[in-house]
Amino acid sequence: MIKEEKVLSNIQGAIFDLDGTLLDSMHIWSEIGLKFLQNEGITPPPGASEEFVKLSLVQAAEYYIKHYAPDKTVMDIVKSINALVEDFYFKQVLLKDGVIEFLEYLKKKNVKMCIATATDKYMVEKALERNGIREYFSEIFTCTTVGAGKDTPVIYDKALEHLGTDKSNTFVFEDALYAIETAHKAGYKIVGINDVSEPADPEKVKEFCSVYINEYSEIYKYF
Repeated sequence: MIKEEKVLSNIQGAIFDLDGTLLDSMHIWSEIGLKFLQNEGITPPPGASEEFVKLSLVQAAEYYIKHYAPDKTVMDIVKSINALVEDFYFKQVLLKDGVIEFLEYLKKKNVKMCIATATDKYMVEKALERNGIREYFSEIFTCTTVGAGKDTPVIYDKALEHLGTDKSNTFVFEDALYAIETAHKAGYKIVGINDVSEPADPEKVKEFCSVYINEYSEIYKYF
């Protein structure tokens, strides 16, 4: 539930999602599942892209093997999907407005920061380095490396353990409703980020958030 008081004034740790939260990149994931199926000669059914963006890469691969491509292995599909998005992460993806300024603000407050994302680490590293923000994060946790998607809180728990901060003063920054619900149910405080390329119902998202913003310029009033 959204609170108007300065709920971020005592923040010690920040666990950031990547796509749609730090990077303007969610649109690539809404397209890529369909492109993969089309490359395999499969006509995507209605709702296929919505299913894809809710899954980790491994989960997506398992989903496609079950429904469309039983002759493929998980690693075959993961490699194929990554190959479709590598160029975007290596050369094109940009930060959302106000990200650098906000990360610098947190750094000056000695807030510990790490990333929890479904995107594979080698692409995350390239995108962060090219956009000049890798230095702000002590670690990058991915659904692949922790062995679980964001339908469970494993990745957030691993990130919290790494940061070593108190859970009550550690905030998860997320844009996806399903991930926000997962983190909330596990007892995390949430900063919800609106992403215009993959908009969730703001009123539904706000039910689980301490803070909800459309852009980072709005967040400073909560400190």
